[in-house]
Amino acid sequence: MTKRKAAVLVAGSWGTALATVLADNEYEVTMWSRNESQVEEIKVNHTNSKFFTDLTLSSAITATTDMEAAVSGAELVLFAAPSIAMRQVARQAAPYIDQEALCVHATKGFETGSLKRMTTVLAEELKTDPKKLVVISGPSHAEEVVKRQPTTVVVAAACQQAAEQAQDAFITPFFRVYTNPDVTGVEVAGAIKNIIALGAGLSDGLGFGDNAKAALLTRGLAEISRLGIAMGANPLTFAGLAGVGDLVVTCTSKHSRNWRAGAMLAEGLPLDDVLERMGMVVEGVRTTSAAHELAVTYDVVMPITEQLFHVLFEGKSPRTAVEDLMGRGRTHEMEDIVAP
Repeated sequence: MTKRKAAVLVAGSWGTALATVLADNEYEVTMWSRNESQVEEIKVNHTNSKFFTDLTLSSAITATTDMEAAVSGAELVLFAAPSIAMRQVARQAAPYIDQEALCVHATKGFETGSLKRMTTVLAEELKTDPKKLVVISGPSHAEEVVKRQPTTVVVAAACQQAAEQAQDAFITPFFRVYTNPDVTGVEVAGAIKNIIALGAGLSDGLGFGDNAKAALLTRGLAEISRLGIAMGANPLTFAGLAGVGDLVVTCTSKHSRNWRAGAMLAEGLPLDDVLERMGMVVEGVRTTSAAHELAVTYDVVMPITEQLFHVLFEGKSPRTAVEDLMGRGRTHEMEDIVAP
C-alpha cells in the first residue's frame, strides 16, 4: 500500500516531534531544513541531535534542503517554523503545494511588525482561504511526544472538515487530538502563554514560591483571556487545552524554553546572553513586544506583559517589576478578568 506523504517545515524540536506522530500514522515524512549538516544527519543516522540526544527517528522520516522535493505531492504540509521565519518559509513553499493539500501550522507567536496571527500570514502567502488552514496547539512538550508519552492537543480551523482531517492525521493511541472552531482563541492563547512562562521563570529564579506561581498563572490567564476576547475569541477556549492546559505545562516544566530563559534573566544575565545560551528560538521574547503593541491597539490592560516588556527591552530589574505588579491599584477579580 502506498503511504501518504507529509512535509514538515522546518526540522526543529516541535517539527521533529510531530513528524514522529505522522510517521506513526503511516505517513512518509520529509522534513525541510536549510541546514545541510542537519539534513545529512537525519538522512544517514536517523537522528536530530541538536534537539534530541537519544532519539532514533523512524525510517519513514527523511530530510532535504530542496523545498520543491519536500513539498511536491504532499497531502499534508506542516509549518513548524519560528514566527519570525514563517512568512519566508511559506513564500518559498507556496509554488509547490498541491491545491488540495491540508496545511497545518504549529507555531505559537505573532509576526513581528504586522502583529498578524500565523494563519493570516499563511493565508496571504499561500493565496488560500484562511478557513481551510489549521492550527495545532496545546500542552505538548516535544521531549515527551517523541517518547510517546500521553499527550492531548487541539486542532482549530474555521472549516470543520479541515479540522477533522488534521485530527485524523495526528491522532494516535498516545497523542489525543480534539477539534475546535476558534482559531483566534487557540492562536492567541498559544502565543501569550509564552510571556507568562517567561514570568514564571523569573519568579522561580528570584526564589519565590508556589503562592507567587499560582498567582502568576491565574492572572496570566486573565490577561490571555482579556486580549483574546478583544480580538474576537471564544472565552471558553481559554479554559481548554490551548488555554489553561498549555499555560500550566509551559510555566511549570523544565522542558519549557521560555521558563528557562526567564530563570536566567532572574540571575541577572542580559537578554542577548540568555538567547545565545539557549541556542533555540524563545518565542516569548518577540511575543512580549508584539503583545505590548496589541494591548495598546485593542485598549486592553496587560500588567504582567507590560512589566516583562520593561524587563526585556528597557533594563528594568525583575524584582522591581514584581514589586510594581504587587503594588497595583485595588480591583475586583471577576470584573478584572475581562476589563481593565
